[in-house]
Amino acid sequence: MPSRRIVLLGPPGAGKGTQAKLIAEKTGLLHLSTGDILRDEVARGTALGRKAKEYMDRGDLVPDGLMIGMVRGRVGGGTGFILDGFPRTVAQAEALGAITPVDRVINIALSRDEVIRRLSARRVCRRCGKIHNILFDPPQLDSRCNACEGELFRRDDDRSDVIENRYDVYTAATSPLVVFYRRKGVLREVDGSRPRAELLSEILAFLDG
Repeated sequence: MPSRRIVLLGPPGAGKGTQAKLIAEKTGLLHLSTGDILRDEVARGTALGRKAKEYMDRGDLVPDGLMIGMVRGRVGGGTGFILDGFPRTVAQAEALGAITPVDRVINIALSRDEVIRRLSARRVCRRCGKIHNILFDPPQLDSRCNACEGELFRRDDDRSDVIENRYDVYTAATSPLVVFYRRKGVLREVDGSRPRAELLSEILAFLDG
């Protein structure tokens, strides 16, 4: 497979992070998760993290200027990558296009009800950060991480009311983005409710085309 510059779109809980990791394992491309980078900034209490946390706790999108500045230093030089969580607006997509071309865009579609069901069941380990889902990856010990037996907790942005807002904000912001990439002829929409392996096979076939 040639070195691709890939963008993964999809609502919270659609499996972007899971598919990005699997694609990276298969292709050797660099996986860049803006969600993980932002949470790291918040945990370390950086200026970016403090600003971003105000938006993340409400389930709102982090402003374009913060996101673009964070991504700019990580996608230059012509190296292949998989961007998970960016861009989320047309303005971000235009800024990304000015930094580096994008070869393929995959939009993982998932219904509002399924997003709420999945994310409400998500738990995170306080010790190692591993994400569990009590629907798909339940802990072997009650409220304990399968990897290190650390305490599991629900993040503030995984509360039902915040999830609903996150989905609605995402849909409003990214509907024009889907149109933007479709017009460029680089977008493929896939069904995020399908089994993980089937979804990966369809994505890899698209990337290899």
